[in-house]
Amino acid sequence: MQRREATVTQINNYIKAILERTEVLQNVWIKGEISNLKYHSSGHVYLTLKDEGGALRAVMFKGAVMKLPFKMENGMKVSANGRIGVFERDGAYQLYIETMEQEGQGDLFKKLEELKKKLSAEGLFDEKYKKPIPRFPKKVGVVTSPTGAAVRDILNILKRRYPLCEVLLYPALVQGENASPSIVKGIEFFNEHTKVDVLIVGRGGGSIEDLWAFNEEATVRAIFKSHIPVISAVGHETDFTLADAVADLRAPTPSAAAEIAVPDRTELSDYLEKQHARLKTMLLKKAEESEVKLRLISERSSKESFIRRLENLMQTTDRSFDMLIRATEGKLEKKMNTLSECAAKLDALSPLKVFERGYNVAYNKGNVLRSVNDVKENDEIKLVLIDGNVKAQVTQITKN
Repeated sequence: MQRREATVTQINNYIKAILERTEVLQNVWIKGEISNLKYHSSGHVYLTLKDEGGALRAVMFKGAVMKLPFKMENGMKVSANGRIGVFERDGAYQLYIETMEQEGQGDLFKKLEELKKKLSAEGLFDEKYKKPIPRFPKKVGVVTSPTGAAVRDILNILKRRYPLCEVLLYPALVQGENASPSIVKGIEFFNEHTKVDVLIVGRGGGSIEDLWAFNEEATVRAIFKSHIPVISAVGHETDFTLADAVADLRAPTPSAAAEIAVPDRTELSDYLEKQHARLKTMLLKKAEESEVKLRLISERSSKESFIRRLENLMQTTDRSFDMLIRATEGKLEKKMNTLSECAAKLDALSPLKVFERGYNVAYNKGNVLRSVNDVKENDEIKLVLIDGNVKAQVTQITKN
């Protein structure tokens, strides 16, 4: 049999030509629920249409978007008209949408709106209940997944901006049916057992299904009941959950939450320098006023006496200024030493260090394994390592 060879581009173009010659695919109406919706800065919209059995990538260009009589939202059920084509760069087929009709809202979206109305009527989102975020927190609590990118961003930014602050992490599930109870336990843990000044609660971005734990009623009520101020940090800037609405402050991303939670040591240093300059100006002004008084006195005293008094005054001013500078520098040095000690503690307490020493976290059906009684032979378990996940099958169980 003769060997046939082709480039990737040739294959993609060939498949594209087949799809374009298939008339039924060039003007098709497809029903589905919108997810992974993204409004691009170009004006184009990227989304996924899904139903119980599958998903289809789709794009709607700016001209078609501008003609829509409604704004698309995740969870919305629609009927989209367009053509099936191939995006050659990725070798992926997708629906190029020309127009769209709203069929109704998806079950999750309806559930979200109903719960939002219920909790809003109870006053959970009222501004009068929002607690202020402390300016100089000594301890920050974080409730999120211990293995996602969000926790690394949060820890790195907190350490860089304000090493004086101690950070405590509660490892929680942030996706799946057990995520909401896990998040609630984390919030309750900090409120009952530790004294932190502010809480960051969140995760990275995802679809409405991925973020649903932060729309659960139990999660929202736990945030509302927290006596510790809560900063929500769920997903990307375009994502919005009920946790964002009830939190004392909403951050557009986990990284932004870390920046909001603590001050920047560089800005603090600049502030101290400005205060030093302001104090110096005040002292110089006092010296000038004293000099004027001495000139008046000099009319009644000898030139030599005037010079001695002026020299004494200037020396007193210089000493006072030097003492003030030394006191300020001493406090700053003490704070920086404390900062270094806290940074070392933070590094030692980091959950990532545990992973680096070869430890891992095992899950069975979404639950953390703490005992041999939590697993049976032939169970398939997941091992979370520092750089990824491993699936394994249990072949033998030995009890101590």
